[in-house]
Amino acid sequence: MNILITGGAGFLGSHLSRRLLKAGHKVICIDNLITGSLFNIKDIKKDKNYKFIKHDITKPIEIKTKLDWVMHFASPASPKDYLEHPIKTLKVGTLGTHNCLGIAKAHKAKFFLASTSEVYGDPKISPQPEEYWGNVNSIGPRSCYDEAKRAAEALTFAYYRQHKIAIHVIRIFNTYGPNMRLEDGRVVSNFIVQALRGQSLTIYGKGNQTRSFCYVDDLVEGIIRYMKINYTGPVNLGSQFEFTVLELAKKVTELTQSKSKIKFAALPQDDPKQRRPDIRKAGKLLGWKPKITLNEGLQKTIIYFREKLH
Repeated sequence: MNILITGGAGFLGSHLSRRLLKAGHKVICIDNLITGSLFNIKDIKKDKNYKFIKHDITKPIEIKTKLDWVMHFASPASPKDYLEHPIKTLKVGTLGTHNCLGIAKAHKAKFFLASTSEVYGDPKISPQPEEYWGNVNSIGPRSCYDEAKRAAEALTFAYYRQHKIAIHVIRIFNTYGPNMRLEDGRVVSNFIVQALRGQSLTIYGKGNQTRSFCYVDDLVEGIIRYMKINYTGPVNLGSQFEFTVLELAKKVTELTQSKSKIKFAALPQDDPKQRRPDIRKAGKLLGWKPKITLNEGLQKTIIYFREKLH
């Protein structure tokens, strides 16, 4: 198949591209490299079935190659990035999604939207099922990301209803692994880099907020399985195992054998207190659940960051 991936040089996009190429598909990557990196795709850039286009998907682009899938993964995805680029984040979720849907419509291709657990906001129920409408502050500092993704979902379903486009929507929960940036501001990369540098691990609030951490290979497996069935979604993909941020910090210091201490800072506004997906739908539809334990995944990620730091 011919598959267009926006954000293809980013953390998730690069792993997905590699997996699709391995399966014999042709991949066209579009990325403006705001948060993506050519380093992430250096091993596949020379593949004859891979094409990289540097472009901002919020601006129109014509793709002449016949496409089977348009997969929209472009967006700043860590609080540090989207707080730095709030307007670009809103534009890629709205204008970018609109452009991608237009490409899919023109090619009669299937459309795949990478949405996020952030559409649930600071949830009042746990775990969060796909039917939960969320608790989102529409004017808070995080709204540029939360509402961009909610608008992206609304646009996708509008195209599905009006133009009968085949759509797939996933809501991605905390995912980690190699190809994350050193300074991307996500909690796993923050802790690992701080521990390897011998710096204090920064915990916001008391560290009793919870997250569920899914290793990137498990997430990509869920995406591949979802591509093979006809179901509009949304479908939650993430780990069902919930840990406090404080537990994660202790785990990272233990696995890195670091002597780093823990320091506490003020909790950012609207930071979710709980984040755990209800993944029964993914289990039933895809026969999927994460297999890689937090220990295994962290060890692989620590190896990657150790090499990047040296």
